[in-house]
Amino acid sequence: MRKLHSLGPRDLSINRREFLRQVAGMGLLNAAKGFSPIGAQTFPKLSVSRRKAVVVTFGGGARDQETFAPEGQENIPHLLSEVLPEASFYSRVVNRGILGHYVATASLVTGVYERFDNFADVAPEHPTIFEYFRRQLRRPPEDAWVIAPSNGFNRIGQSSHPSFRGGSGYGADVILPKRMLEAVPSLHTDKLRHLLQDNYENAFEVPQAQFGDARLSRIETLLKLSLSDFAAHASTLESPDELSVYLAKRLMREVSPSLIWITLHDMDVAHAGAFSLYIDAIRRTDRLCAEIWKAIEAEPEYKDKTNLFIIPDFGRDSDTDPGGNGFQHHRTGDPMSRSTWMIAMGPGVHRGTIVDRPVESIDLAPTIASIFSCKAPFATGKTIQEFVA
Repeated sequence: MRKLHSLGPRDLSINRREFLRQVAGMGLLNAAKGFSPIGAQTFPKLSVSRRKAVVVTFGGGARDQETFAPEGQENIPHLLSEVLPEASFYSRVVNRGILGHYVATASLVTGVYERFDNFADVAPEHPTIFEYFRRQLRRPPEDAWVIAPSNGFNRIGQSSHPSFRGGSGYGADVILPKRMLEAVPSLHTDKLRHLLQDNYENAFEVPQAQFGDARLSRIETLLKLSLSDFAAHASTLESPDELSVYLAKRLMREVSPSLIWITLHDMDVAHAGAFSLYIDAIRRTDRLCAEIWKAIEAEPEYKDKTNLFIIPDFGRDSDTDPGGNGFQHHRTGDPMSRSTWMIAMGPGVHRGTIVDRPVESIDLAPTIASIFSCKAPFATGKTIQEFVA
């Protein structure tokens, strides 16, 4: 058997496909090279006005040996038994960009490999999917949201591109749960300190995001959630990602936006070098992804109308690469760190199907645009034809 560091993206894809074929109870999965039109579409075609999309990304990703490999499958029981039978699984997704969480997420939302400093307080340089969506469909500000994990993501919703610059305001509103929590009067910091960790990777502080009273008041009003009640619920949770998912569910119930982007970040605790915490975060992320799909199915405004995408921003280094630190980091640019996967669910998706055709992470934004009958003219990624009905 070849060493892990010699594997390429296609090898990793084949491994994922074979691992899934061996999973007990997964007989619905049909390995497909490219796309095989197996049966009818999952749902009838919907008008653009009724369609919704939820994207879940998670920072840092996870390697196959902690997830889809036989020895890692115990860490993702919800994805395997509850999510994948209802989904199309894209086994060969490649990220050719910079392997930093903010810049990689910016690449996902723009459909272009962004090239700025990952820790810089800058907006994406190219138009975001939120801007395409809102301007072309004339949607109000409340119809596109990002729930982001850390202070450094505060500018992810709106680009600096000349076509949208100058106060055009077509971006998504960004909720930073940790900043909301810090704004609570008389916050018992010691009790909630575990929810306020902002960055596991960089020793330097990212400039504090501005989260003023007017913005907080608007979020409180829209979500029908006071800061004190928010803090009280936060005290019952064990991780920042649980806080983000709580707000996402609240947002779906009270506002029902058409486009929600949720970025989870617990998994990036791997940078601290504690393997047990990394595994705990994988298991938590697995559970939270299933909870999000259940919430979509439980809300009348979303049920049978919503496409859910789950995609890591990238992977992590292999154990055998001499330039890396295994699970701890994602700095070598080796195939293990660049090769990942995507799960797609909802209208137009074939259930229990594996798509083995290679796609790139930047293909997501133009694919979402296509769902809403929008165009993404500045994106360099391509629409994923297998998915779009």
